[in-house]
Amino acid sequence: MAKRRHVIAHGRVQGVFFRDATREQAQAAGVAGWVRNRPDGTVEAVFEGDPDAVERLVGFCRSGPGSARVDRLDVSDEDPRGESGFAVR
Repeated sequence: MAKRRHVIAHGRVQGVFFRDATREQAQAAGVAGWVRNRPDGTVEAVFEGDPDAVERLVGFCRSGPGSARVDRLDVSDEDPRGESGFAVR
């Protein structure tokens, strides 16, 4: 059964390759969804797929890539929607 999680990363998360690193991690794990920068300086993402793989992606977002600084990660569950592929928006 697929799991879907919605995350919003707060901190120094834009301009540090957060979206691209998240896309690479998601594609390697076979997780579907998307990631995007928001006008308020946060990064928002949705992960859908195997529950363990989705949780690994959420864990990655808690720290982000090397030059990021995640001060807070808001995480919520959503009903799976049948996402396919992973996109940077």
